[in-house]
Amino acid sequence: MFQGALKGVRVVEWGDFVSAPYCGKVMAELGAEVIKVEAPLTGDSARGHGPFPGQTPDPEKSGLFLFNNLGKRGVTLDVGTDGGREILDRLLASADIFLENQPIGLARAAGLDYESVHARHPGLVVTSISPYGRSGPYRDYAGYDLNVNAIGGMSFGTGYPHREPLTTPLYQVSYLAGVGAAFASIVALLARDLNARGPDYEGGQLVDVAEAQVLATLLSGYHLPTYIYQGVAGWRSGNRMRLGLFPNCVLPCKDGYVCIDAPQMDQYRRFLTMMGDPDWVNDPRYRDRRAMSDQYPEEAESLLTPWFMEHTKDEVLQLCIENRVPCVPVREIDEVMADEQLSSRDYFREVSHPAAGTLRYPGAPFRLSATPCRVVRPAPSLGQHNGEILGGELGIADDELGRLSQSGVV
Repeated sequence: MFQGALKGVRVVEWGDFVSAPYCGKVMAELGAEVIKVEAPLTGDSARGHGPFPGQTPDPEKSGLFLFNNLGKRGVTLDVGTDGGREILDRLLASADIFLENQPIGLARAAGLDYESVHARHPGLVVTSISPYGRSGPYRDYAGYDLNVNAIGGMSFGTGYPHREPLTTPLYQVSYLAGVGAAFASIVALLARDLNARGPDYEGGQLVDVAEAQVLATLLSGYHLPTYIYQGVAGWRSGNRMRLGLFPNCVLPCKDGYVCIDAPQMDQYRRFLTMMGDPDWVNDPRYRDRRAMSDQYPEEAESLLTPWFMEHTKDEVLQLCIENRVPCVPVREIDEVMADEQLSSRDYFREVSHPAAGTLRYPGAPFRLSATPCRVVRPAPSLGQHNGEILGGELGIADDELGRLSQSGVV
């Protein structure tokens, strides 16, 4: 049997779309038992988002939902009803973590905000993911990736200066928050267990994850110390990193794009040698790398383009590996799926789903020798485990489950 790092930990997830579901997925793959609670009929809103096979919407075939909910069991409950809240409370009584990312007004109305839950279940770790946190002046505001990218500092430096600011793509904020919440929850469990013998220790606490703070810390946090210690302020700089030294940019090549970043002088010298020591390096104008990066980057990059356009991105990558120059090819999705390195480490895995069939999913970004990440089941169909969990584990009789289903509670 899989001996996961979180074996024996039960998580009840009242999550929607990406951040909390992905957090639950991470903990499920580390061995936790995760029970996902969805609304009857509609379920998680991610079920309405693609990609879908053949571009035909189907709530059981959403790629976004299937990926973010691997390894979980699922039940349906209308927490807006007394019956739904009572059943959820019974689930929480046996849980270690209550994970949610719902609007705070909805949580309060359902009695599922931290204060209410802690009063009923003082030993429960409550992990809450929200755009701006559960305290502070913005706690009641709605927010999406667009808003969080702006307040978290990313939009300040993403995009071209003559164009509108951009957000990080494909729900990156939500995924980062989900990972952060997963490991913060683990720390809270460790704190609970380490302090279990203390007098009057209840064990539960609030893990309050603000997406904006996660983004500001992980992706844009370097701007502040760079300004404080170097006096260099960032701004939107298109295909290059504003705070780096030339070359630090994405460049076109024969069959796509590559990213070159050689900040160290030895790296830069090897980069020039790789290009055949072009004559322009002897011009004093092109010997000041800070000026090339800050004052005339387009001009400087134009000196590189002819050489890159003679090579494919794989050729550039191989040359950079041989010369120890940092380089990343910009891959298309089909190239990622066929990548030799990812294939050699069995990164992708096939999982069969009763409705969606057998699909290939991205694997874990790391390997743990003693407690490897595993997927024990596909994402749940809507209400798939109502009978198993509500009937079998909570002991709700079949006729009562039928009545609850008819009334829209489950």
